[in-house]
Amino acid sequence: MSEQSLRIAIVEDSVLLREGLVRLIEEASFVVAGAFADGDEFMRALPNLEIDLAIMDVRMPPGFADEGLKLAIALRREYSRFPVLILSQFVERVYAQELLADGQGFVGYLLKDRLVDIDTFYDSIQRIVSGGTVLDPEVISGLLKGGQNPLQSLTPRERDVLGAMAEGLTNAAIALRFDIGAGTVEKHISTIFSKLGLLDDQQEHRRVLAVLAWLRGS
Repeated sequence: MSEQSLRIAIVEDSVLLREGLVRLIEEASFVVAGAFADGDEFMRALPNLEIDLAIMDVRMPPGFADEGLKLAIALRREYSRFPVLILSQFVERVYAQELLADGQGFVGYLLKDRLVDIDTFYDSIQRIVSGGTVLDPEVISGLLKGGQNPLQSLTPRERDVLGAMAEGLTNAAIALRFDIGAGTVEKHISTIFSKLGLLDDQQEHRRVLAVLAWLRGS
């Protein structure tokens, strides 16, 4: 799928943020499939939409609580691997874990206040529609808060590498971040998979499964 063909729907109650996202998407030569003020409006239009990704806030009308995450979960239950990017100011731990629990990928959770690099935003969109999982480090921290870290067997460097995997970084990007060789990254990831009991026949989703094992505490 080329960048030019990506069709993106926006579900955001703030007019200013919604229009800002429309402009960013159009400037990247993506197609705005629709821009909606709430989940109900989006769901009414969905049968007639052709979209490759839905970007939505967590807190939307009518309750401004966790409507966006609940909508994303419902969509992914009805449509397998429905690509969705949660773009919010808040980390809602319980529903965020449920959103990630299917291990299918095609999902992201980024924080609005930490999006300071437009290219990173565009790259996240591409990774999600390609089947990846993209999480902001603060989202990871929020999901782990209050829980016991299940990865006691991992070394500090292995935890760092797993955190970078949760952000959606490639092996090359992980090597660059920590100033280590690509071979060293591969060894760390192999060790992480081994310690978490993720077998070779799960190769397609092992990166996602490793992150989920961390977040669920299992």
